[in-house]
Amino acid sequence: MILKRFKNTVYFILLACISCSAQQAEINTYSSLGVGANRTESYLKFLEDKNVGVVGNQTSVIFKSETDYVHLVDSLLNRNIIIKKVFAPEHGFRGTADAGEIIKDGIDTKTGIPIISLYGSQKKPDPEHLEGIDIMVFDIQDVGARFYTYISTLHYIMEACAEQNIPLLILDRPNPNGHYIDGPVLEDEFKSFVGMHPVPVVHGLTIAEYAKMINGEKWLKNGIQCRLEIVDMRGYAPQLTYDLPIKPSPNLPNSKSINLYPSLCFFEGTNVNAGRGTSMQFQVFGSPFLDPLVFDFEYTPKSSDGAKYPKHENTLCFGRNLQNHNDLDYLNLEWLLQAYHHTQDQASFFNNFFSKLAGNASLQEQIQQGKTAQEIRENWESELNTYKKKIKPYLLYER
Repeated sequence: MILKRFKNTVYFILLACISCSAQQAEINTYSSLGVGANRTESYLKFLEDKNVGVVGNQTSVIFKSETDYVHLVDSLLNRNIIIKKVFAPEHGFRGTADAGEIIKDGIDTKTGIPIISLYGSQKKPDPEHLEGIDIMVFDIQDVGARFYTYISTLHYIMEACAEQNIPLLILDRPNPNGHYIDGPVLEDEFKSFVGMHPVPVVHGLTIAEYAKMINGEKWLKNGIQCRLEIVDMRGYAPQLTYDLPIKPSPNLPNSKSINLYPSLCFFEGTNVNAGRGTSMQFQVFGSPFLDPLVFDFEYTPKSSDGAKYPKHENTLCFGRNLQNHNDLDYLNLEWLLQAYHHTQDQASFFNNFFSKLAGNASLQEQIQQGKTAQEIRENWESELNTYKKKIKPYLLYER
């Protein structure tokens, strides 16, 4: 698909439909996309005269334009919808907390609605949290990577709702990394909050499609299923990529970081910094232990919002600046391999988190054995083909 950026989404999609090449493109005007939250006529009927719980964060908005939007909670309150509680994922309801930071329960200062944290020790709502709630709404912008924890929160919300016989309304949003599927499929023994399901690192699904798969594959406890009501999008095309107008989390500040995130997040399981503590999060990587003759980009991580204690804080790091790198449509292993083979201390390169991110023990072993990226990728091919067939019943959009 040989396309340039267009501000007018209508013209863009018309051109995309008649193009015959496979090159991906971007939609600049995200607000013109018919995201689930904007399709109020399709879901208000489920919420009227009901006690509602909302699972949301700073991305849970209804767009008036690309730069003008209203939070879903505020919009629903203005329509006299009764919201009893808000449930907040990692980074909190307003999306400002550091990765891994404990989020406490509280009260939303703007609306006075109680906020229940779903990150830290309490990842799943207790039955008492759901008392008096007739229906739950899930509206969070995901980025399409297995280790991005919003899909783990989705799992626990679905499980809690199924146990209490509460329907879950999902307002769908685009997957900015939905244009490809790649990476090893998670093995059961490596399940954690950064990987709960046997899917590849880049799974290719929207949040609503993912919910359908959780139900269909009976991944919830005891094989129970959640009653889903889905409001899909209008004009969404998975083969395209999307510029998100709101940061999905503090350390994914722009489209470049979101595109590079699935590849660079592996560094979180090593002694290499992936840009936390800079303004270039998930667009650079570096370490004091990397060879400065090979890695000539220098930076020093500093404590900052969303990264209070970054790896190698206040220490000069040598690495790569990828801000001008072409957008990826595959999982890049070359940077990880280069860093491992040019570090001063290979013995301390990996930490225990790496296998959780990879979803297996074999990726670390293959890197340590000197396998090339192509040799490693060949091990994924069969399971990726199986996965692509498995997801077909759950797809909402033509691929």
